[in-house]
Amino acid sequence: MVTKRVDDKFTVLSYGNTEEPVTLPGLALDADPRFPFYNISEEVDKVDPDEGGRVNLYLQLKTLQSPQLKGKILIDSPGFDADSQRDGVLRITKHIVEMSDLVLVFFDARHPEPGAMRDTLKHLVDATIGHKDANKMLYILNQIDTSAKEDNLEDVISSWQRALANEGLISGNFYTIYNENASNKIEDKALEARLKRKKDIDLAKIIERMDKVSIERAYRIIKSLETFAKELTEKKIPLLQELLQGWWRKVLFSDVAMLVIIASALGFAQAEFGFFDSMMHSPILLLNMSIASLCLLLITHIKARKFFAKRLAKQWEDKDMSISKAIVHNTQWWKLLMGVGGRNWHKKSHTKLAYLMNQSKKFIQSLNDQYVGQTRKKEDV
Repeated sequence: MVTKRVDDKFTVLSYGNTEEPVTLPGLALDADPRFPFYNISEEVDKVDPDEGGRVNLYLQLKTLQSPQLKGKILIDSPGFDADSQRDGVLRITKHIVEMSDLVLVFFDARHPEPGAMRDTLKHLVDATIGHKDANKMLYILNQIDTSAKEDNLEDVISSWQRALANEGLISGNFYTIYNENASNKIEDKALEARLKRKKDIDLAKIIERMDKVSIERAYRIIKSLETFAKELTEKKIPLLQELLQGWWRKVLFSDVAMLVIIASALGFAQAEFGFFDSMMHSPILLLNMSIASLCLLLITHIKARKFFAKRLAKQWEDKDMSISKAIVHNTQWWKLLMGVGGRNWHKKSHTKLAYLMNQSKKFIQSLNDQYVGQTRKKEDV
């Protein structure tokens, strides 16, 4: 992803089958699960209600028949200064940073004062500080040849690095480049050689990172699966069990309360009207009364399950949507006779997650064997 102002939309570049470039509306991305913007309209709606239906204002898909795009998706983002769409742009940008393998953030050396981009810096730095994949952020100062006239390259670089540090980023990947074919004429040959040397070194590092994206992606996916499985095992499943047990206690309490109400009503009817004495002479009436009581109890039970589950899921919507959805799933009516989540459901889940974590370690070892040579067995060490 490149955060620079080229268009007023997020432009997704993908390999196309036609010789001529094709531009498609944002709906092509929002409705296709093969692209990283699948259902992004829901994310936009969270910060700007009803704007998700106008996803074409935010997104577009461009296809090019370029070999460099095979197996890759490039995303060019707009700047953050469009007030009318600012919240939606920031929300989508955060989504991109989360799912991208590599993020290139371009700054313009023609503007040595980074104050104009303070909001951009703050948003990007806030989104990446402490992130487990913070190393995938590359901050690139472009057009450094414009500093040649006054020979103040170090001052320009320092200005941007201080701006990043002021937002809390004290370490990271910072590079300086320019386009030789479109560069300003540099009279001082020694300075020209210095700028070119600096550019060549940094550009080589950037290209190396881009070339390694596929390798890093494989490790990242496998590690993410292991981390996800571990989080489910150690945090989310125990939390879900605790929440469901609390929900189940409330349902049982409502069942007991209804039984007490029914028993009290029948007791009052017996005391005042001799209800049971009259029913003893009419087996059909007794049977109908029993069925009616059971139906009332069952209906109350189902209503209580639904009420307490809905309220609990609502409480967790903003905290953790996955927990909220899990609560809804495990309190469905068809699990009425299965208790909380079904019998031994957590044991089966733990077994599957343990298998997934074990397999992820094996996959990591397989990748290591491909790139660093056959590792020695433990007994050989």
